[in-house]
Amino acid sequence: MIYFQLFWEFFKTGLFAVGGGLATIPFLQDIAEKYPWFTPNDLLDMIAVSESTPGPMGVNSATYAGFHAAGIPGSLLATFSLVLPSVIVIILVSRALTRFKDSVLVRDAFYGLRPASAGLIFGAMLEVFVASLFHTELWRGLGSLAAVFNLPAIVFFLLLSIAIWKLPRIHPIAFIAAGAVCGVLFQF
Repeated sequence: MIYFQLFWEFFKTGLFAVGGGLATIPFLQDIAEKYPWFTPNDLLDMIAVSESTPGPMGVNSATYAGFHAAGIPGSLLATFSLVLPSVIVIILVSRALTRFKDSVLVRDAFYGLRPASAGLIFGAMLEVFVASLFHTELWRGLGSLAAVFNLPAIVFFLLLSIAIWKLPRIHPIAFIAAGAVCGVLFQF
């Protein structure tokens, strides 16, 4: 049963997560709420690891989640089912696009997908931003406002953002490594 659930959930994610790996985050959040395969905190770790390792983030996340759910067979199945809709759509679109490439309807449909995928990516970015810099679970009203702010993480985020802006010639790997080291040292 777990294999069917893995297949179905990641097939849906692959089918509807238009816009790349970050667009899979809302779907992964939904999976985290429905199944015990990984927690919302695990999801943040999955995003960090997936963004830091080679390969598409969505595929890396599916592999990670599938492994947590059902070991190596689960990781293979989740990855396969995430990629399968893209393969099917690419085959269908490549055959239809040559026939309908001048269609106003097709052009308009692709134009409409742009803001939809941008919205999915922005929403995912906002979720990661809030989860990384704030302790929303500590919110108990205005009296607890100070406890919500993760000040070390906010300061580090601001310093790193300024460094990235002012030092554009430094390779991104250096910033990723700095973030990992600071996370280990200070446990934001």
